[in-house]
Amino acid sequence: MATRARSRSALGAVSAPCVVNGALEELIDYNALRGERVATMIAAHVTCPTLVLGGNQSPDVVDPLKLGATSLRRRRGGGGLVLLRPDDVWIDWWIPANDPRWSRDVHVSSVRAGEWWARELRRHTKEAVSVHAGPLEGDPEFRVVCFAGRGPGEVFVGDRKTVGLTQWRVREGVLLSTVLHARPTSDVIEYLASVPPGLSDALDHQGLGSLRLSDPHALLDQLRTSSGPWHFRALRGAP
Repeated sequence: MATRARSRSALGAVSAPCVVNGALEELIDYNALRGERVATMIAAHVTCPTLVLGGNQSPDVVDPLKLGATSLRRRRGGGGLVLLRPDDVWIDWWIPANDPRWSRDVHVSSVRAGEWWARELRRHTKEAVSVHAGPLEGDPEFRVVCFAGRGPGEVFVGDRKTVGLTQWRVREGVLLSTVLHARPTSDVIEYLASVPPGLSDALDHQGLGSLRLSDPHALLDQLRTSSGPWHFRALRGAP
């Protein structure tokens, strides 16, 4: 059974006050995460809309004049821009290098996490649920936004992207970061400094609403049990 221990502070705030104060802060305290010695499932939560840049992505893709009260942060790991909201289901798995679920193969790690999600989503929909097992696909210009393409381990219901996934690897372990949005996020393009033609159409994805998942907490508990055992942390942003 999954370990029931919870903590809201060890990894730092998710997204501190909902304004940008000049310095681009990281999404969580990744250095603290590297010190975690046990496999940990993290249910994270932002308290206000937050734009998250990929680890190698330039802040120039965002027009700072369009941010308003939306926070801008950076995650470690690949991929493009993600718009997080308080009602999204954001799940990370930290797998230390000494855990049997750790793999040297980047592809294997991503697909395994996708299968954890797919197994649970199949309980809630009659549509076909699949995990992308191939390489990164999609128009290179659209990769400015995560949900406009498809990468290894990402989950699709029907032909629409449902769970986005990225990973961050260090000698201590791997962080598999996933999100199932509550609702469409095509408005992420409103923050971009430049919008490639056709990007809006590429951002059509599934969410809690379209899947009629009315109890995300139950989904989280099922996911936690079926993929475990895990130490568990609930990580929330500053109020």
